[in-house]
Amino acid sequence: MCGIAGIYNLNSDKGIDPLTLKRMIAIVAYRGPDEFGFYLDPKIGLGHSRLSIIDLSGGQQPMHNEDKSLWVIFNGEIFNYIELREGLLARGHVFYTHSDTEVLLHLYEEKGPDFLKELNGQFAIALWDKRQESLLLARDRMGIRPLFYTQSEGKLLFASEIKSIFVDKKVKRELDPLGLDQLFTFWANIAPRTVFKDIRELPAAHYLVASRGKLIVKRYWDLEFSQINSSEDECAERLLYLLKDSIRLRLRADVPVAAYLSGGIDSSLISSLVKKFYNSDLQTFSISFSDPDFDEGAFQLQMAEFIHTRHSQVKCSYFDIGGIMPEVVWHAEKPLIRTAPAPLFLLAKLVRENNIKVVLTGEGADEILGGYDLFREAKIRRFWARFPDSRLRPLLIRELYSYIPNWPRKTSAFLEGFYRKNLNPTDSWHYSHTPRWETAIKVKSLFSQELKSGFNGYDPVAEFDQCLPGNFRNWEALAQAQYIEIQTLLSGNLLSSQGDRMMMANSVEGRLPFLDYRLVEFAFNLPAKFKIKVLKEKYLLKKISREFLPLDIISRVKQAYRAPDSASFLRAGSLEYVNELLSAENLRDNAYFDPRAVTSLLGKCRAMESSQISARDNLAMVSVVTTLLLDKLYIRDFDFRIPAELPEEISRWKAPV
Repeated sequence: MCGIAGIYNLNSDKGIDPLTLKRMIAIVAYRGPDEFGFYLDPKIGLGHSRLSIIDLSGGQQPMHNEDKSLWVIFNGEIFNYIELREGLLARGHVFYTHSDTEVLLHLYEEKGPDFLKELNGQFAIALWDKRQESLLLARDRMGIRPLFYTQSEGKLLFASEIKSIFVDKKVKRELDPLGLDQLFTFWANIAPRTVFKDIRELPAAHYLVASRGKLIVKRYWDLEFSQINSSEDECAERLLYLLKDSIRLRLRADVPVAAYLSGGIDSSLISSLVKKFYNSDLQTFSISFSDPDFDEGAFQLQMAEFIHTRHSQVKCSYFDIGGIMPEVVWHAEKPLIRTAPAPLFLLAKLVRENNIKVVLTGEGADEILGGYDLFREAKIRRFWARFPDSRLRPLLIRELYSYIPNWPRKTSAFLEGFYRKNLNPTDSWHYSHTPRWETAIKVKSLFSQELKSGFNGYDPVAEFDQCLPGNFRNWEALAQAQYIEIQTLLSGNLLSSQGDRMMMANSVEGRLPFLDYRLVEFAFNLPAKFKIKVLKEKYLLKKISREFLPLDIISRVKQAYRAPDSASFLRAGSLEYVNELLSAENLRDNAYFDPRAVTSLLGKCRAMESSQISARDNLAMVSVVTTLLLDKLYIRDFDFRIPAELPEEISRWKAPV
């Protein structure tokens, strides 16, 4: 796993500034601290920071083909590179390394951009075709690895992280009202939009070709729903085969591979399969919380003992989460709705302190196999909507949230009223997600008039509607809900703010077996009853887990991964940066939120016990603090973060004359 950055002259006669290119890589050196490499010619500059995992001695980048007409920099892994390499060798290609990177060059020689369809991996690629004077940028199918770009003064700048682009002081740094509105609707930005004006994110499963002053962006893969008609046992057998094969491929590395172990079924099953079939000396890592309402530590230790792994655990307090949040926002490069990325930052730090570079994680299982409460909520709401006056049907909502503290006192009445407002229309394409999106309304009520004036009638939901597949409305309801979840929260939040950014901040690569595209396509097309049977989530996954996990882990009430939200800022003692951000003076000087409204919310949250603060108020408080943090880090104080002194290896590189 690595960091990439580059500058391409689209229609400028000015050359590439080597110092800017160096600084673009230096500012994300944590993504790949093992080696640095550069390529420069009059049209393009490519930079690379390497986290060496495959072909430790021979995988340096930028990498070229035999005649140096193609150059590539690459962030990620191609898990089927061995099979692809064998095919290329049989067809006469000559290799000078054993890396997965070189496979990209030879595949491109044969197939052009269609080579992306051959790849099973997680990647962001920049490939320079010197003969055609064209640059190809590409991103993996699920959007596991990030890639951003912008145009400035006749140049195309691109990088793994936005901060690399901002190193060029000619690129303006300004938050985009439309990007904020979108993020606080969907809880994530949907590529290509970001929270920064004129900074674009290449969408998952897309590639961009830049040539002779023009940019073309194309999709090369998408999910299509066509229900599988096989029996339950046949589907279970296929699911287990695909998961095991995905794990097998993702264990390919020239360094040790560990695993996260959350205590839930997804990571537990992955760890158990690794231990049983591939690595008897597996090392596992997990997060626990000092607040018992969020802690799953007992289940984690139970699983570690059950499968006999070498296990390490980091325990997070309110102060740990609140104290690390400035670094978390610096790496996330966007406001956060929840504090959940902070413990994952600390977990990745623990992994790196144990000299581990690669971990397997369970992300993606809920999205593709029907694990989220949101999917079951929609099923209950449709059932309830048939008889909206029923007194019994609303009680089903309680079954989904038994893990919420103090449920019987207030939560029941609130949720019944909340969902009653969202019973209809049941034929809405975003029926499943309307309640979640409405939870963020409180955040938007805090916006200043100045910020709202920048919306100009913008409707993020209507914009997203234009991106849905043409036959989307003919899919079954669960498939629609899953697709929306994959395109919004998974790609824009879980794989970025909680995934890539928190791991790579600590020079750790995450690998996600459930997001092998073969497994995603298969699971997406399973009959709904194999994913949610009545109200039992992930039915088929639990079926195949019986051979590998304890029954009480399989049957335990699902507890969504959560971390203390506003309490991490307000119950963590006096956090100087929080006091500064929420001061009357800063709120007046800042144009994003209404000072009176924020002060009122702050007083309300301080006066209540953390368990009594509503979800809306928690989301709003975290959103305000992290938006103000983002402004401070990227708009006001960013210049202080640009590295003046470069790492020695970067400094030594001399641009060709």
